[in-house]
This record gives sequence, structure tokens and C-alpha cells, in this order.
Amino acid sequence: MVSSQGNNHYVICEDLFKIYKIADLEVVALRGLDLKVKLGELMAIVGASGSGKTTLLNILGGLDIPSAGKVTVGERNLLKISSRDLVRYRRQDVGFVWQQAGRNLIPYLSAYQNVALPLTLLGWSPRKQRRRVEEMLEAVGLTHRRRYRPDRLSGGEQQRVAIAVALAHSPPLLLADEPTGELDSQTARAILDVFRSLNEAYGVTIIIVTHDIRIEEEVDRIVTIRDGRTSLETIRTPQFRRPGTGPEGTLQVQPTNPIRGSNSPPGILEALRLRLTFLSPDGMICCTRTAIRLAGDSFTQIKPLTIQHRRRKRHSRA
Repeated sequence: MVSSQGNNHYVICEDLFKIYKIADLEVVALRGLDLKVKLGELMAIVGASGSGKTTLLNILGGLDIPSAGKVTVGERNLLKISSRDLVRYRRQDVGFVWQQAGRNLIPYLSAYQNVALPLTLLGWSPRKQRRRVEEMLEAVGLTHRRRYRPDRLSGGEQQRVAIAVALAHSPPLLLADEPTGELDSQTARAILDVFRSLNEAYGVTIIIVTHDIRIEEEVDRIVTIRDGRTSLETIRTPQFRRPGTGPEGTLQVQPTNPIRGSNSPPGILEALRLRLTFLSPDGMICCTRTAIRLAGDSFTQIKPLTIQHRRRKRHSRA
């Protein structure tokens, strides 16, 4: 469902305010925040504690109502929506992934049963449920763990099941609040890779709230919130050219971070992060960050490119 504005923005926030009243005290969580998210975009919202990130996520998920301003998700105005439509919106149009596994999964149900539960509540037929649950568990790489309860799964596996639960009913919007906050760096990167693969496979719009600055390598856009307002936006823009059409220059390749698989023998790399620098004759330096997956004598790119351009400094001769 595309925004009623007639463009490809699925989420639109304009001059958004949220004020909490505690006795005689007023706490302003959002102060005129503006945000637009395109349909099918994978983006992150970062900021310090108390900056308003989680408040914004709760508003977009229909868990909280803004005090003033405008917030539109698809064709729904969440400031003017009725209670009945708001319940329908939360059940059908949005999925949630929280930091704590206890908020995502029911402890006495298996991974399969957790993914199937929202489909049962929505009235899906058993046959349709079975196909969808198997599809989602395969998408997050946990088909072999389908009969395990959460207490027998690792933290990363629990978050993968949570992602499958959130996307089981095919919502157009997925909201994730600190999904890697309790995971180690390698597992966190694997979870972010799952978000990327699902975004590309299903075209779902994904908004991730996090403190983790490493997410800049995993998403298309980062919006920084400070004091309840958007203060900075970073966009990754890949650029490509056909071989032989650009200026000739020097290409420098610098490994930056090896990636070892959990089952790989010592010293064997599963993938490698690279920093590529192209020095063109006209003094332009093109810095590119990417990653490749190693397979025998061949490799496959697994990370989109992050392009940065700057002019090379010219030193004057004495």
C-alpha cells in the first residue's frame, strides 16, 4: 500500500511531537521531528539514549499516539486513525522485533509454533500456514531448528526466529528495536545480513533503531536523532561504470576485516572485507568498502558498495 501522497514514500512524519505528562511534569520526547522512508527501504535510526528513537518506533508501530504533527504509514494517518483500525494496522501491516527474546517469543512453544501462532490468530488455513512457516524458517536459516524451544536456541537463533515471526504474515513494514543489542559482534552482523536478505527477497520496508555504529555498513540510509529531532542523514549511493568507459588509474586493495565462519577450521576465512581505493588521473580518489565471500578460487560480492569521493591533495614543489 503506497502513501497517499502519490509518491514512493511509505512512511512520512512531519513536525511530529510527543509529550509525556507525569503528574505536573512534561517530558518532550519528540520535538518537531521530520522523517520520510521510501517503500522497500532498509534504513536505521541511531542516537543516544533518550533521544526519542524508541518513542518514534512505538508511534510508527501504532503502540503510541503522537501529541501533534502528522504521521502517515501507507494510506493510514496514525494521528486520526480509529481504535478499531489501529488494532487492524498492528495485526496486519506491521511486524516487530524487540531486543529481548522474552518479548519476541513464547518460551513453551517451538520455533515452528512461534512462527505459526500469528497466522493462526489471523485465520490462515493449516495448509497455508505450513507453507508460510517453512518458507520463513528457511529464509532465516533455521529449518533444522524448527522443533526447538527458545531456551535451546542461541541468542542469534532466537532473533532469527523473532524475525520470522515478525514477517510471517507478510507485513509491508518491519520495525526492529535494538535487535542486536544483546549479541556479540559476529552474531550481530549475521542478524543484519538476515535483514538485508529479507529486504531484497520480499521488498519489505525495514526500520532499525540501534546504538550500534557498525550498522552503517549494512543499511541504505542512516538517520541520526538528537533531542527529539532528526539531526543528520547518511546515504550510501553505489556508482557503477562499464569497463573502459572511465579514466584509467590505479586500484589499491586493502583488507580491513576477515570474517571467519563458525564452523570453519582455524586460519580458514569464510569472507573478507575490503577497502578499494581508485586513484584517477584527474586527482579524484574513490574509496569503496565492500565484502566478498570466498569459495575455492572464486569469490562473490556479498556487501553493497559504500562510495566516498574526495580530491587528492596536491603538494606544491619548493
